[in-house]
Amino acid sequence: MQRARVYVFLALANLFWAGNFVFGALVGSQVPPASLTFFRWVFAAVPLVVLAWVLERPDWRLALREWKQHLLQSVLGLTGYTLLLYTALGLTGAVTASVISAINPAMIALGAALVLRERLSGIQGVGIALAFVGVTIVLTGGDVGSVLANGFGVGDLLVVASVVAWTVYSLISRRLRTPPVTSTAIQAVFATVTMLPVVAITGLTPPADLGGVVGIAYIALFPSVLGYAFWNIGAARVGPTRAGIFLNLLPVFTVVIAVALGESLELAAAIGGALVLAGVTLTLRVPRQRATDVPVEASIDTDASRGASIEAEAAPDGPAALTPRAEPGRPARPARG
Repeated sequence: MQRARVYVFLALANLFWAGNFVFGALVGSQVPPASLTFFRWVFAAVPLVVLAWVLERPDWRLALREWKQHLLQSVLGLTGYTLLLYTALGLTGAVTASVISAINPAMIALGAALVLRERLSGIQGVGIALAFVGVTIVLTGGDVGSVLANGFGVGDLLVVASVVAWTVYSLISRRLRTPPVTSTAIQAVFATVTMLPVVAITGLTPPADLGGVVGIAYIALFPSVLGYAFWNIGAARVGPTRAGIFLNLLPVFTVVIAVALGESLELAAAIGGALVLAGVTLTLRVPRQRATDVPVEASIDTDASRGASIEAEAAPDGPAALTPRAEPGRPARPARG
């Protein structure tokens, strides 16, 4: 596959995840977070199972042996992260949410250093600190005194909580041996099942108009299925180190789409976002002796077939990401969106 086409795939993955922020905010005005989360995974589960079968030809019995880990990841990354994010989008804008979420790679790198005892280089430490300064500017709107007097916005704190949930999800994912698309497919099925009691209590609210239907269709297909596929195909070709740099496109795409649809971009968000992107870029840099471009797999989880691990993802949606580090027998994970 030509290198230019691979880069297009990685860019498209982040574009699709950016759309999750914007469409999530728009659809959230008529569909509550619990219903939106349920619709997302119930409609994405079957396509993900088919995609896993085509790309990875998994041994489902071996994959299901890790069902406890998949269930925990589903609760953290698919339902927990998504519920927190969609609730936050109803209280804060897509631009602010995406800029705060952009700290995901730095958070995962820090979590790996604290929990997994991974070594951070000096430049990565500077990058993490810079990213946190940027997020602080976004959270405070550049006015620390006002925040000390009035407190943080609930929506902003929910976005931070979603980042924490995704960080834990990403750290757990590194211990799985199930290929990433297969992992996502299994977890989507779990998410559908575990959300049933939730929507039974809260009620299931369908979209009110055709725009809501289109929004849910977009969220289920593009960020949840195609974003994962394109990311892992791209990461499998260029390696996790180069692929990780493309995660910086997520907040940029989100800002462009949101502003094009009429949302304003505040100066504090622009300055803080620039610092976050600079910090994440430094965080994704690894010492030459550790930066290996081991092929991952043509799939994803958010963020391959078990070849390398991006410890630095989109997340949500897309995507998830840490500091790129090759791990024998491990796949690349995406940034969640």
